[in-house]
Amino acid sequence: MFFSGKTYFLSVFLLSLRPMNTIEHPIERHPWPPYIPDRARYLFLGTFPPKPERWSMPFFYPNRINDFWRVMGIIFMNDRDALWDSEARRFDLAAIKSLLDREGIALWDTAMAVRRLKDNASDKFLEIVEPINLTALLDAHPSINQIVATGEKAASVVAAQASINVPSILEPVDCSIANHHIRFWRMPSTSRAYPLALDKKADAYRVVFES
Repeated sequence: MFFSGKTYFLSVFLLSLRPMNTIEHPIERHPWPPYIPDRARYLFLGTFPPKPERWSMPFFYPNRINDFWRVMGIIFMNDRDALWDSEARRFDLAAIKSLLDREGIALWDTAMAVRRLKDNASDKFLEIVEPINLTALLDAHPSINQIVATGEKAASVVAAQASINVPSILEPVDCSIANHHIRFWRMPSTSRAYPLALDKKADAYRVVFES
């Protein structure tokens, strides 16, 4: 193909304006539906699951080194490993669902679709493409009256839909989402990256159920 001198130099100039390290990050959609027991009162919301190679089960908080299920074991069974299957080296999904059903705890996430800006599960590098529709969820499950965000990014999504500021950790606020009156909690992350001892995390989450 023949290019005139002007066309060639214009093409080189335009190419020089493009970012050298542009990466197209694919959109990931949430891999499973919400888990909502009959007459659930509590809705716990994370941000988005880690990549599948980090799962120990196809369910919420699946990473073996995330402490969410250890926190629940301490609170409800006084045993950090009550929901852990040591032989299979994974969390016990049947025991987890039994606990959630008994205590009226629903689980979902605040992002329905994301881009991972880095190859990890850090909220810091998650771009939320499609957030949760909390109004629709609460319309379908009106028994829910407390929302618990398990991290800052999840809390920011809930706060935006409630038209409030993000609350401080362990300082719940009463707010409305559409016609639903909710007590909203922002909690410390159960990720190992969050600098708080396991027993202190359990003490923090226990407050939600004792309030």
